[in-house]
Amino acid sequence: MDRQQEFVLRTIEERDVRFVRLWFTDVLGTLKSVAVAPAELEGAFEEGLGFDGSAIEGFTRVTESDMLVRPDPSTFQVLPWRGSAPATARMFGDILLPDGSASYADPRYVLKRALAKAADMGFSFYTHPEIEFFLFKTPLRPGQVPEPLDQAGYFDHVPQGVGQDFRRLAITMLESVGISVEFSHHETAPGQNEIDLRYADALSTADNIMTFRTVIKEVALQQDCFASFMPKPLARSQGSGMHTHLSLFEGDRNAFYEAGAPYQLSKVARQFIAGLLRHGSEIVAVTNQWVNSYKRLWGGGEAPAHICWGHNNGSAMVRVPMYKPTKENSARIEVRTLDPSCNPYLAFAVLLSAGLKGIEAEYELPDEAEDDVWALTDGERAAVGIEPLPASLHEAIAAMERSDLVAETLGEHVFDVFLRNKRREWLDYRAQVTPFELERLLPIL
Repeated sequence: MDRQQEFVLRTIEERDVRFVRLWFTDVLGTLKSVAVAPAELEGAFEEGLGFDGSAIEGFTRVTESDMLVRPDPSTFQVLPWRGSAPATARMFGDILLPDGSASYADPRYVLKRALAKAADMGFSFYTHPEIEFFLFKTPLRPGQVPEPLDQAGYFDHVPQGVGQDFRRLAITMLESVGISVEFSHHETAPGQNEIDLRYADALSTADNIMTFRTVIKEVALQQDCFASFMPKPLARSQGSGMHTHLSLFEGDRNAFYEAGAPYQLSKVARQFIAGLLRHGSEIVAVTNQWVNSYKRLWGGGEAPAHICWGHNNGSAMVRVPMYKPTKENSARIEVRTLDPSCNPYLAFAVLLSAGLKGIEAEYELPDEAEDDVWALTDGERAAVGIEPLPASLHEAIAAMERSDLVAETLGEHVFDVFLRNKRREWLDYRAQVTPFELERLLPIL
């Protein structure tokens, strides 16, 4: 037994932990949980805990349903919202096949494979997400437009505002489970908030995002409101994104930094951006996986809908921030397409793979977009080579289906399951008769 496992078992005894939840996600990023008694944990570390994988979206078929989840002791945390005694803790788990090998269906393993490829090239991959979400009043009634918790705007300070009290409590809870927060503030739309997590390696960040979404939901229940990570819940308000800062390191050296280069961006950084742009349409079904995601991308409000990059250009798909241009470790890029409802393991895996492909194939970075891309006409965008992202989940699926890069990154099983699920979602969505159609057409047709 290694030291981390010993630490977990000792902490469980010292803190009177009676329940240990093992967390993992299905292919779509839905959090799954199974509780294990502390007495069974030592065996779970060694052999894993058996469960029926056929009941989990995308894991396996009924005829080969036996799977194992083995806890990762480095992710152990006591859950503050479950009370002090007896305590409940959680660990993320890795999904295994009965022979003990890693499961091809585990999103966490998909990201680990991508990170291993980066490591073979000498790189470590770091990410820093800015997570937006809405707070709504309860109860939520079917068929009614949800009511935002407040009418505040960007950076507004609301005296005795529920939002700032919510953020304070949420941040305290996040920090109690080892998640460091950098910034928090009210966002542009009524009821919309943003909390930014500190830089971490991509696997830790993906774990942290799953914990973050759970914490925000739990705090909302305590505050008698409802939190939503839906990309575009209100038609006339800005949507919620998860702008994510990315960087590669070679040991302790930031591989994206080159003193004196334009915007201090190294050749590696420029090729990485070129990879993101070249494969942007192929990966967007993963980074923006719901029919509603495209309401945000194509609904304005600074959401990126076109494949381009720019220095401090909020309308671009990839932005190069310049907060501390002389500080080596601050050199990074920001991908603005992601929304907070993605599966972070799969999203980070395809972003990394696209960037690494740019480095491997030495892609040339196109000219930057200096104008507000939304303000240009279609003809003006075409004249400078700026192409649109897919305008719907249907178009995104079609682009992903043709992508060797995404198929290789996700693996055949996850690739096929993901596409099958998204096709079904599009067909279900296409069959709906929307309030827009009823209001616009029923009276006149």
